[in-house]
Amino acid sequence: MENLKKRTFFSLLLALSVFMAACASEPTGNEGESTGDGEGTSENEGSEGGDLIISLASDAVSLDLHKSNDTYSSNVASNIYETLVYHDKDLNLKEGLAESFEQLDENTWEFKLREGIKFHDDSDFNAEVVKANLDRILDPEVASQRAFLYDMVEEVKVVDDYTVHIVTEYPFAPLPAHLAHTGGGMMSAEKIAEDYEAMENGEEPGSVLNNEPTGTGYFEFESWAPGNEIKLTKNENYWGDPAKVDSVTFRVVPEDGTRIADLNTGAAHIADPLSPSDVSQIEATDGMHVDSTESVAMMYIGFNSQKEPFDDPNVRKALSMAINKDSIIQGIYDGHGLEAKSPLAPKVYGYSEDIDVIEYDPEEAKALLEEAGYGEGELSITFNTSDHRERQNIAENVQQALTEIGVNVSIEMEEWASFLESTANGEQEMFVLSWSTVTGDGDYGLFPLFHESQFGSAGNRTFTDNAELNELLMSARQNEDQEARLGQYEEAQNIIANEAIVYPLFHEDYLLGVSDSVEGLWQHPTRRLMLQDVTLN
Repeated sequence: MENLKKRTFFSLLLALSVFMAACASEPTGNEGESTGDGEGTSENEGSEGGDLIISLASDAVSLDLHKSNDTYSSNVASNIYETLVYHDKDLNLKEGLAESFEQLDENTWEFKLREGIKFHDDSDFNAEVVKANLDRILDPEVASQRAFLYDMVEEVKVVDDYTVHIVTEYPFAPLPAHLAHTGGGMMSAEKIAEDYEAMENGEEPGSVLNNEPTGTGYFEFESWAPGNEIKLTKNENYWGDPAKVDSVTFRVVPEDGTRIADLNTGAAHIADPLSPSDVSQIEATDGMHVDSTESVAMMYIGFNSQKEPFDDPNVRKALSMAINKDSIIQGIYDGHGLEAKSPLAPKVYGYSEDIDVIEYDPEEAKALLEEAGYGEGELSITFNTSDHRERQNIAENVQQALTEIGVNVSIEMEEWASFLESTANGEQEMFVLSWSTVTGDGDYGLFPLFHESQFGSAGNRTFTDNAELNELLMSARQNEDQEARLGQYEEAQNIIANEAIVYPLFHEDYLLGVSDSVEGLWQHPTRRLMLQDVTLN
C-alpha cells in the first residue's frame, strides 16, 4: 500500500471481508506456490493421474458464468475459471489473478494484474479481459442473473496492459468480496467477442461461451453431454501449481441412493450432496467416509409480509416461537448443523453474538396470537416447500408445532423450479428456503434478502419493506469505516429479529460421501469442491 492509512484500511478489509455461490475459484499463488492452505497437500499419499468421478444431484445450468447462479454450475465452473481475488478456507481475501489491489478513493479501486497468464485458448489475460468481462455481465442485452453483484460499477478503465481501475457509482466497501464470487471469474475475451458476434447473427447470449467455456484454471473444458456428464481435463500449461488428476468427470445422478451405490461399487469417488439421513450408512460401509464442512448458508422460515396475517409482526413472532429449532436440527438433520441466531453464519463478516434471538416458547406464542386476535383454531395458513426431502420433513415438523398452538397448517409442495417461481411472484404465505452468503460479507447476506429493491427472485421473497432497515443496509454497503459497518449490520440483524421478518433455523453442514481412495479433497464453506490437490490411491 502506498501509505499507512491505506495499509491499515486493507488490513481491516482483508481480515473482515469474507466470501457464497454461490463462489470464487481457488487459484494458486505465484508460480510454484500453492494456495491449498495445507488442506490435503502436504500429507497427500495418492499417486497423480487418473479420472476423478463425481456424482452430482443436478446438472449445471450453464458454464457461461453470466448466465447461471446455481451451486452445480458454480462447482464445475470454478475449476475452469479464476477470479481476481478469492477467499481461502477461512474466508480471508487473497490475491488471485490480481497480484495486488487497493482503494484509490471512495469510488475507485485499482487492481494490478499478474503477467504472463494464458487462457485455455492461448489468448492473454490482461486489463482488457477484465473490462470485457465486467462490461458483459452488466450488459442488459446479456441479462445476466449475476448482474446484481456488480450493478454499482459505473466504469471499468484500462490504465495499461496490467492495471485496471473499477469505478463505482457510490462507495461500495464489499466490492473485493463480490469480485471473489464465481460470477466475477474471468472468461476469454476472444470467446466473449465470438459470443457477441453470434448474438448479432440471432443466437441467444451465451451460445458460444456455454459450449466453449474458456478460462485460466487448472482444469479445462473437454465435453458436456447435457443431463449426463461434464468432463474437464488437466491444464498442462497452468500458470501455477497444476492439478494432480488427469481429468474430472461430473456425472448427473439425481437419486440419493444411486449416488451412494456408485460410491460402493467404485463407479464414483465423490457423492455430492449427501443427505443427513444417509450419513450412518456411509459411516457403516468400508471404503468410504463422510466429509463435513461448516457452511455460510442459512435455512430459514420466511413469511410473506404483504399478505395477512403475516403483515403483523406479532403473528410472525408467535409462529416463530412455536418452532423448535433443535428438534429440526437433531431430528431431521441428525445434528449436522449449527443453530442460527441470525441470517449470518459465524464465519461471515458482520456476524455478531450481541443480537436478539426469538426463543422457543409455545405458551408465549399462544398469548401473542390471542393478542393479535386469533384464538385456538381461528388461524389457517399454507406452508410452502420444495420437493427436497429434508425440507418436506421441516414442513411436517412446523405443521405439527403450529397445530400444538391451535394453528391449522396445510402443506403445499412444489418441484424446485416451480417453488422458486411461485415464491418470487409472492404467491406463498409461509415457506422454508435457504440462503448462502457466498461472498462472505454481510452485505450479500442481508441486502438481497431484506432491502425493498430486491423483491422476488433477487432474494427478498418475504417482500419486506422496512424504512429503517432499508436505510441501514444501503448505508452499510457504502460505509468505508469497517467498525461502523459492523455496528450497522448488528443493528440490522436486531431489527430482523424484533420484527420477526424471517425465523433463522440453522446453518447446515455441507456433507459429501467420499471414497477412501480420494486424498487431498476439501470443501469450501461456500460449497465448492476444491479439486486442485486431489489424488487417487
